[in-house]
Amino acid sequence: MKMTFGSFKENIITRKEFSLKTAQRILQKETISVLGYGVQGPGQSLNLRDNGFSVIVGQRKNSISWDKALKDGWIQGKNLFSLEEASERGSILMYLLSDAGQISFWPTLKKYLNDGNSLYFSHGFGLTFNKQTKILPPKNIDIFLVAPKGSGTSLRRLFQDGQGVNSSYAIYQDFSGQSLEKVLSLGIGIGSGYLFETTFKNEVYSDLVGERGTLMGAIQGIFAAQYQVLREHGHSPSESFNETVEELTQSLMPLVSENGMDWMYENCSTTAQRGALDWWKKFRDLNLPIFRKLYQEVSSGNEAKNVIEKNSHPDYRIQLQKELNQLKNSELWKIGELIRKLRPKK
Repeated sequence: MKMTFGSFKENIITRKEFSLKTAQRILQKETISVLGYGVQGPGQSLNLRDNGFSVIVGQRKNSISWDKALKDGWIQGKNLFSLEEASERGSILMYLLSDAGQISFWPTLKKYLNDGNSLYFSHGFGLTFNKQTKILPPKNIDIFLVAPKGSGTSLRRLFQDGQGVNSSYAIYQDFSGQSLEKVLSLGIGIGSGYLFETTFKNEVYSDLVGERGTLMGAIQGIFAAQYQVLREHGHSPSESFNETVEELTQSLMPLVSENGMDWMYENCSTTAQRGALDWWKKFRDLNLPIFRKLYQEVSSGNEAKNVIEKNSHPDYRIQLQKELNQLKNSELWKIGELIRKLRPKK
């Protein structure tokens, strides 16, 4: 369907318009190779398998992700193979390694890209910043992406609950003339709630801004700042955490998800409404310069360069874990761990 927001029109594809049966028919002769079993690989491959598609998984042997695939029911030699063998066996290659992993494996993968194959991404990073990544695909294949707007864990959980994460889709190269029906079939197959059209460049720009902004970076910064101010003024760790994180995630965000920010406001006290209406524009005006700077850093390629440089160091996983541990061991998230244990059990 076409959705119009002011003068902007966009394509939205729902399950009613493009059914699972249609997707199964279109891809019935395809072997889908899911390369990588880290963040997105498990959810997408398991959902495709449960929806009746022919799916195999490729993963480095003797790794944590290989062991996870075995625990999830993939069978070595039947539908679980090395990255190389899965690349050779598949007609649709879903390239779901990390961005760093994609750069590393690309010289090998490109040897298996035969005439008429399809190359699938869930992130526009590798091709948008190909000067840095050196991911330069041949002209005789289809290239497209489906990018779920959520983690692979959420994709799987919502699928099992009969729901779905919304996803964007884009076509980079249409060699066969059938890329649109293939990409929509995969988007429905992995369990997307609905699909909206984008480009590889727009996907990665919005994704990198979102991750560094409201989805992860900015929200952690706001949490940390508010918690610190409350603690500096003598509020207990429990009170500070509940007023900063717990009430937001457990009570208010579900209301926003259900019916929008105005609905959440309407379901709070008039005192809360008045304060929020008086203060939200102050936060917007304060943050606009930061977000404009962030977008400029993303679109210039500086953020991609930084990611590639840091993630290419031999010890980058060790350094990454150190930074994650600093978050985990901060008072904010240590008290959060205790409070989550106090939630009533279902």
